[in-house]
Amino acid sequence: MLVLRRLRLPLPRPLLVSSSCCSSTSQRRPAMASSSSSSSAAVVAEGSAARRFWIAASSREAAFAAYTPFLLSLAAGNLRLDAFRHYIAQDAHFLHAFARAYEMAEDCADDDDDRATIAALRKAILQELSLHASVLKEWGVDPTKEIPPSAATAKYTDFLLATAAGKVDGAKGSDKMVTPFEKTKIAAYTVGAMTPCMRLYAYLGKELTVFLKQDENHPYKKWINTYASSDFEGNALQIEELLDKLSISLTGEELEIIAKLYQQAMKLEVEFFSAQLVDQPVVAPLLRYCDPKYKLLVFSDFDLTCTVVDSSAILAEIAILSFQKTSQSGIDSTLDRTKSSDLRNSWNMLSKQYMEEYEECMERLLPPEELKSLDYDQLYKGLEVLAEFEKLANSRVVDSGVLRGMNLEDIRKAGERLILQDGCKNFFQKIGKTREHLNLDIHILSYCWCAELIRSAFSSVGCLDGLNIHSNEFAFEGSVSTGQIVRKMQSPLDKVEKFKSIKSGMDSTAASLSVYIGDSVGDLLCLLEADIGIVIGSSTSLRRVGKQFGVSFVPLFPGLVEKQRQLTEQEKSTFKARSGVLYTVSSWSEIHAFILGSDFS
Repeated sequence: MLVLRRLRLPLPRPLLVSSSCCSSTSQRRPAMASSSSSSSAAVVAEGSAARRFWIAASSREAAFAAYTPFLLSLAAGNLRLDAFRHYIAQDAHFLHAFARAYEMAEDCADDDDDRATIAALRKAILQELSLHASVLKEWGVDPTKEIPPSAATAKYTDFLLATAAGKVDGAKGSDKMVTPFEKTKIAAYTVGAMTPCMRLYAYLGKELTVFLKQDENHPYKKWINTYASSDFEGNALQIEELLDKLSISLTGEELEIIAKLYQQAMKLEVEFFSAQLVDQPVVAPLLRYCDPKYKLLVFSDFDLTCTVVDSSAILAEIAILSFQKTSQSGIDSTLDRTKSSDLRNSWNMLSKQYMEEYEECMERLLPPEELKSLDYDQLYKGLEVLAEFEKLANSRVVDSGVLRGMNLEDIRKAGERLILQDGCKNFFQKIGKTREHLNLDIHILSYCWCAELIRSAFSSVGCLDGLNIHSNEFAFEGSVSTGQIVRKMQSPLDKVEKFKSIKSGMDSTAASLSVYIGDSVGDLLCLLEADIGIVIGSSTSLRRVGKQFGVSFVPLFPGLVEKQRQLTEQEKSTFKARSGVLYTVSSWSEIHAFILGSDFS
């Protein structure tokens, strides 16, 4: 049985978040930021157009950029030199266009301070070009030799120069830009299209700096330090402040145009990184890492892994409202119930009892001392305590009669309105669109009492096709629930046995790689049985139990960088089941980037 937790969505977070940063005592995932940090970030977002645009774009695109084969290999220090040379040559084409766009924006600005700021930023870009030239010379490459831009590079530079020339979709005004205000708008649009590059590189520089500490002789130290420097951060802040200033006099419609330009530029950045030539083994995306003959098996929990709220309280609320509707309609009901307020009180008491006894259950199953390495068998035995508790809790709910009288159509409508975690829908939609071309199976393993709710949730966003759902079911008489649950999956043991049976049912002659995505203690056995276990969110109960039994929690991005370091031409797989290591992420965008890659992978 699960208890409803309403969760705030997090602001974009670094990829190198420590797994020990959580503070919630709940067994389910709490909000990812404290109320004070959320409110201060909201003030920044409201007061800064540039910050608002970055938050909107970075939650998805920044992860997609970081998880490209190029940046993962660069961070690991084993990116082949030819690939980096190709990148430098392509970036030089981009920087020439960037400098030209600054020059055109400077011509459009009508304020001396703005023009001076743009001129200073353009000077910094020219210095960056000089750095590129010096790097190429160090490697014996002639920087004057003409290396044509790739399609991705040309697409990005064409977008920048078209924007700087005033060719902006949705913008109104004279093509000749005869008035100072119209020219200032074009300057704002141009700066809006250029800002994401500066902020993304500053972000990536900081993210990659940690890997220099692990390798004093890192071959790409100079490149990383350039973008991690305080000077580059200063330039990024300078262009953001300029964007804020130029945005002040714009209408809501014009700000929306800048937001779209910013988002488009971020996507072009991802496409630019994805297009870099990396002819070597890489650990991500998994679809590239896996041999084409491999079957990729993706498993996911549902409640609070895929969803923002828990399904159990939603189903209880439907039951209470169903009773109210029956009472108000005057229809003679065969249900032996008291007032709906008594029904709600009954549910609240069940929830309170569950929460209190859950904490006691957690204490009972933990070993007296923290284990140095994973002891899977001892963990399994410990979770038998949780399994018995979950079964008893479900029996209490059934015996209470709370779940009787729900109409199937009401359950389906609730499923259609169920909010999925940010990025989750995009992940499942991408699989749905490309499944015919992928050697991939996807399964949902859930404690949810009613699989129809899950089916409706995914069907409503076009993700049901090809999705295998393993969950409990309501018993119905006609289209009305009887209050009984057809119990198929109630505990961590049920989940892991289903997981194993699915894997064992695969063709034994075909190699496979399994991924499990979960958020709670109930997912722990499956997370460990999978070749790759991914923990989303910040459940402290999961971490507490895991660590006590010898499980390590590693943020996914640095974990993959380490795997990339270890990867060789001969090694077929660096991921192993029951390794004792689980990878943590803060969003589905990271999961999407790791497993499927970006749309341009």
